[in-house]
Amino acid sequence: MIEVIFYILSTITLGTALLTIFSRNPIHSAIYLVVCFFSIAGHYLLLNAQFLAIVHIIVYSGAIMILMLFTIMLMNLNKEHEKHKPKLIIVAATIAFCLVALVLLAALLKTKPVVESYYNSGTDFQSIKVLGQVLLNEYMVPFEFASVLLLVAMIGAVLISKKEKEKA
Repeated sequence: MIEVIFYILSTITLGTALLTIFSRNPIHSAIYLVVCFFSIAGHYLLLNAQFLAIVHIIVYSGAIMILMLFTIMLMNLNKEHEKHKPKLIIVAATIAFCLVALVLLAALLKTKPVVESYYNSGTDFQSIKVLGQVLLNEYMVPFEFASVLLLVAMIGAVLISKKEKEKA
């Protein structure tokens, strides 16, 4: 029975992820992403990680999706009225993206998993205390990079949505 539920959740996850990517309407894409997040929370429940499932629903389906919907609403999505950005801004944004991706990739490659020591110690991974210690001790750098990445994305969304002054 669990295997059937896993395959159903996997189909829903992959289907809604593809619909998120290929949907032309950004609001529909956001709704498909919420469904995808809920199905991923279902996978957590199958792994007997109830705390992670609830946190995933609260954080991703709640807070992150609200942030994304605000970003979608702030952006001017009318192609007819969209002013073309200068080439210098496009090149600068591409260079900034590549540099951030390079830093994140270098940080990811330098980190070493320390999960093996926890498996041998008989630690209960269902404990919130243990999860907090692992997240804020061994995985502190990736955790902070994720917060910086969200901050940069929010600042980028505000800058993209900012109206340029028309020259008189």
